[in-house]
Amino acid sequence: MKPRTAVVAIGGNSLIRDPRHISVEDQEEALRETARYLADMVSEGWEMAIAHGNGPQVGFILRRSEIAHRVEGMHEVPLDVCGADTQGAIGYELQQALQNELYHRGIRKNVVTIVTQTLVDAADPAFRHPTKPIGGYMEEAEARRRREEMGWSVTEDAGRGWRRIVPSPMPREIVELQTIRTVLGTGIVVIACGGGGIPVIDVGEGEYRGVAAVIDKDYAAAVLAVELQADLFLIATAVEKVALRFGRPDQVWLDRITLPEARRYLAEGTHFAEGSMAPKIRAIIRYLEAGGKEAIITNPPNLGRAVRGETGTRLLP
Repeated sequence: MKPRTAVVAIGGNSLIRDPRHISVEDQEEALRETARYLADMVSEGWEMAIAHGNGPQVGFILRRSEIAHRVEGMHEVPLDVCGADTQGAIGYELQQALQNELYHRGIRKNVVTIVTQTLVDAADPAFRHPTKPIGGYMEEAEARRRREEMGWSVTEDAGRGWRRIVPSPMPREIVELQTIRTVLGTGIVVIACGGGGIPVIDVGEGEYRGVAAVIDKDYAAAVLAVELQADLFLIATAVEKVALRFGRPDQVWLDRITLPEARRYLAEGTHFAEGSMAPKIRAIIRYLEAGGKEAIITNPPNLGRAVRGETGTRLLP
């Protein structure tokens, strides 16, 4: 009997609980807690590929790089390399935490991190309209110099200074898909597509090149779930359930959403905030439209209960 496969996308709250706990040690503690919830699913027989966010961590690397460049004249780290760095570091911390948790439960199962590239289209409209601010604030003169000398897109940010902005193209393919599929098929838990994957473009003759962009990790996880024909696509976020009119007096929690309902709620534009729940709903819509069976949105402590149908919001075709 074919084992059930889940793609689980864990959000930033699984890595950084609040602005006061951002050190490596704080992140490791948060991941140890998240590992307990992931282990609940493994103990119930799920094979699993795990994607994770990396936004704050990339920001930390960029700031260190900027400071080292300004103070010591060291080279700055390209954005795609920052993504690779965080995949390795977060993957290491998560695989160790989950491996330890499984060992203490008597589950003999290995965990591995695969540094993952995600193919994007060089003609994606996002490259003509960058929107994602990264790095620290600059004086206007510095921003204009970098735009002229380095080709950066820059913008003034609400009177706080100038920042670099980069595109957020849609993911098309997971470059290491076959490797992920093969490793997952041996019963190993795979950590992949960290931060949405390292964005790369095809420059011809089978060669890829990294680009300065960011990919929404839920969109990339949806591509992975479709390609793996996952039985379940689970997005772990800050709330136990999805709500209509979130945060308002007439808020309504949802236990179950069909694909047509999800499309309608999204189109109404009043229920799901951009940069928060809306991208998660879009990612799940894409998964279901491509033949996905079932998706769940819940928070990390309720992963096990949600999979058993006790909580969370289920999204079905």
